[in-house]
Amino acid sequence: MRYRTERLALRTWCEDDLEPFAEICSDPTVMEHFPSVMSRDECVQMIQGISERFQENGFGLWAVEIDKRFAGYVGLNRTGPAFTTSFAPCHEVGWRLAPWAWGHGYASEAARESLRIGFQEYGLDTIYSWTTTKNVRSEAVMKRIGMNRRADLDFEHPGTPGWHGAPHIVYSLSRDQWREYRG
Repeated sequence: MRYRTERLALRTWCEDDLEPFAEICSDPTVMEHFPSVMSRDECVQMIQGISERFQENGFGLWAVEIDKRFAGYVGLNRTGPAFTTSFAPCHEVGWRLAPWAWGHGYASEAARESLRIGFQEYGLDTIYSWTTTKNVRSEAVMKRIGMNRRADLDFEHPGTPGWHGAPHIVYSLSRDQWREYRG
């Protein structure tokens, strides 16, 4: 499965993605707003989980290529039963890119395409996104892609080691709002 935007390719993962993904996830700057950096084994497990979600849902967190170079992921995720908040389980849009890809609008470009895929191709009603209160870069992406701040849904993260009790802010976008926003 492959999608293209003006500057990016969104695709399913391949074996060659593991090493650059492990490098991204071991970078303390990239993982600043996560509980910790990830080991190579944790990256293997995460990629396996992403692949399983693609099989279950037809969509997932796509590997992002910029000029044929792996840059990280952007895409859609269906939260599981272990993630319990007032609005979950739900569909979320998320991203994690290598530092060399920051500041060029790639996350926003890929996230907009992910929203399009979710709403047009999979008929999702609402897509959410959330981050820690201090992650202003991710919050800026949420704003740029037309998502709406949902302070009524803010939560303290349930159960994830290192995040348990950490305050998170929430944004969302409905299919109707997306149609209006994209013009």
